[in-house]
Amino acid sequence: MFLLVFPIFGQPAWRDEGLLELSRSPQAKLHPVPVRAVQLTGGFWTERQRITIERSIPTLLTLLEEHGVVDNFRRLGSATDYTPRRGPLYTDSDLYKWIEGAAWSLTSRPDPKLEATIDRLVDVILAAQQPDGYLNTYWVEERAGQRWQQQTSGHELYCLGHMIQGAIAYYRATGKRKLLDGSIRFVEYLLRDTGPGKQPLLTGHPELELALAELYRTTGDQRYLKLAGYLLSGVERERLKLRPSQLEYMFSGSPFTERTQFEGHAVRALYAATGAADYYLETGDPAYWKTLQTLWADLVNSKMFVTGGVGSRSSGESFGDAYELPNRQAYTESCAAIAGFLFNQRMLAATGDAKYTDVMERALYNGINSGMSLDGTLYCYRNPLSSGGEKIRNSWYDTCCCPPNLQRTFAALGGYFYSTSKNGLWVHFFDNSKLVWRLESGTGVQAEVKTGQPWTGQVEIVVSPAKAETFTLYVRIPSWSEKTTVSINGQPAEVKGTPNSYLPLRREWKAGDRVRVALDMEPRLLRANPRVPEDYGKVAVQRGPLVYCLEQEDQAGTQVFDAAMSLPAALVPEEKPELLGGITVLHHKGLTFGSPLESAPLYSTKELRPGTPAELTFVPYYVFHNRGPARMEVWVPAVAAPTASKDQPAR
Repeated sequence: MFLLVFPIFGQPAWRDEGLLELSRSPQAKLHPVPVRAVQLTGGFWTERQRITIERSIPTLLTLLEEHGVVDNFRRLGSATDYTPRRGPLYTDSDLYKWIEGAAWSLTSRPDPKLEATIDRLVDVILAAQQPDGYLNTYWVEERAGQRWQQQTSGHELYCLGHMIQGAIAYYRATGKRKLLDGSIRFVEYLLRDTGPGKQPLLTGHPELELALAELYRTTGDQRYLKLAGYLLSGVERERLKLRPSQLEYMFSGSPFTERTQFEGHAVRALYAATGAADYYLETGDPAYWKTLQTLWADLVNSKMFVTGGVGSRSSGESFGDAYELPNRQAYTESCAAIAGFLFNQRMLAATGDAKYTDVMERALYNGINSGMSLDGTLYCYRNPLSSGGEKIRNSWYDTCCCPPNLQRTFAALGGYFYSTSKNGLWVHFFDNSKLVWRLESGTGVQAEVKTGQPWTGQVEIVVSPAKAETFTLYVRIPSWSEKTTVSINGQPAEVKGTPNSYLPLRREWKAGDRVRVALDMEPRLLRANPRVPEDYGKVAVQRGPLVYCLEQEDQAGTQVFDAAMSLPAALVPEEKPELLGGITVLHHKGLTFGSPLESAPLYSTKELRPGTPAELTFVPYYVFHNRGPARMEVWVPAVAAPTASKDQPAR
C-alpha cells in the first residue's frame, strides 16, 4: 500500500526554505525543495550520507578541538583562559562549515545530542564577539589595530561568509536564530563602519558575496544584497591600490562584469562567480548574466578535468592556461570541485538547462566524492588524476577547509535532487529517495525514486499528488545515456528525450503513477581535446556518471603505467559487492610492454609499442587510495590491437 504523507501548511517559514531560498527571486526558474523534504532511502548516496553523519562529522569535531580551533573562541570569551591562539588565521571558517554540515544532518536525522553540541558551540562563538559586532579570533588583542589592513589575505570576510552560511543552515534546521543574529550584528557593523566614503572593503577570498545574497533572501533586508553588489562592483580598486597580479589571484577587487576568463585561485574565482550568479538571480542585471555565461564556457571548454575537478597548478592553487590539465600534478582541490558544483547549481536555477546539471553530476560523483574516504575519516585536499603512490588522503590538514566543506555537501544531498517550477516538478539526480513536498500550485506531492544507480540503469519514479492534477514532470536524461527509454504506467512516453536534456512529461498525474526510465550504461571511452597535451593518444573510461581509473592493486602482473587500452575496446562490467563498499569493476583485455618501461632507455631511435596481452581492471575513480597509497591513472594510452600478419622481408 502506498502511504501518502504531505507537508503541513502554516508551519514556520524556516521549515520551507531550502539550500537556497529562491521562492521570491525574480530570475529563478527553478526553486529548490527543503533539505528535510527529501529522505535518502538506501543506496549509493544514502551510504555516503550515513558515513558523513555517523563518522565524519563527529571525528572532525574531535580534531577541531584537538587542534585548538574551538579554543581559539573559548580564550576570548573567558576571563581566565589565556592559551595562545593556534592554527592559521582562517580557522574560524572551519568551525562554521562544520556547524553547517552538522545542521543539515539534523534535517535528515534529528539528533538531540548533536543539536545540544551545536548550541554549546554557538555560545562559545558568540562569547568571543566584540561589543561593536566584529568577530574574528585572529584579528583581536595584539592584532586588533590591524583590522581590515590586510584584506587581500586576512580572510576576515571569508570567515564571516561561512559564519552566515552556518547560521542560516542551523536556523533552517531548527528555527534557532542565536547564531544568525550574531552574524547579522557583524554585518550591521560592516554597514555602519565600512563601504564607500568609509573604510574600503575587499573580499580577498570571495565567499561573503553568496552568503550576503542568502542572508537577504532569509531576512528580506535589501541592504545585504546591496553590500554584495558593492563587493562585486570593484569600485574600491583605486582606493585600495591593488596590483594586477592581486586582482587576478583573488578574482575580486575589480568589476566582476569585466571578467572574461577564470584565472587565479580556483576556489576564490568560483566562489566569486557563485556570488555573482546569486546577485543576478535577484537583480536580473544583463551584464552579470553575459559574464557568467562567458566564464562558464571558459570553464567547461578548456579548464575542467574529466572528473569535474578544477585547478591545475599547485602554485597559488590556481587555474592554469586553457587546456592546461595535467594529471599527476593536477591540484584539483576538493573545495574547488565543490565551488564549481555550487556555481552550476545557481546557473541551473536560472535556466533549467540540463548542461549545468551535467557538470554538477560529473563533479559530485567523481571529483567531490573522491574527497572523503569510504570510512569518512580521511580526506583529499587535492584529487589528482594520476598518482605514483604518494600519500594523498589524510585525517587532518592545518588548512582544514576541505573536510567540513565535503561534510556540508554530503549532509545536504537531498536538497540538490529535486526542484519545483511554476510548471511542475524536476528530478535532477537518480538515487533511492523520497520527496514529500508540494507543487507551486499548492497541491501536496510525493515522489519516490527507486534505482540501482550508479551501477544499473533502471530507474522508477512513483509520482503521487494529493489530488489528480495536470503538471509537468521533468526527468533528466544524462549526457552519458545515448539510448534512453521512458514509459508511464507501462506505456511508452509520447515524447522522446535526448542526452543532456530534461524530458518534459506533461499529463494529469494521479497517486501511484509510475515512470520507468532505462538509462544506457554501456561503458564509454572519452578522448580529450587534442590541445590537452598530457592526454593526447589516451582515453578515459566512464560508465554511467562514474569516471574509472586503473589502480595498481587490481592489476595482476601489470604495472599501471605500462598498461594500454586495446582498440576497439571491450569493457566487461562485474559486480563486486564485497569490494570497496560494493562497486562494479570493468574488465578489459588490454596490452602491456614485453618488459617494464622502467628498464627501457629514456631515449631511443626505436618506437616502443605495447603488444603483450594484459588483463586490466578498472575501478571507479572516487575509491582511489581507499586501500592505501598506490599507483593510479585515469587517462590510459590507447592503441590498436595488433593484427596477425606474415613476416615481411627486410628492405
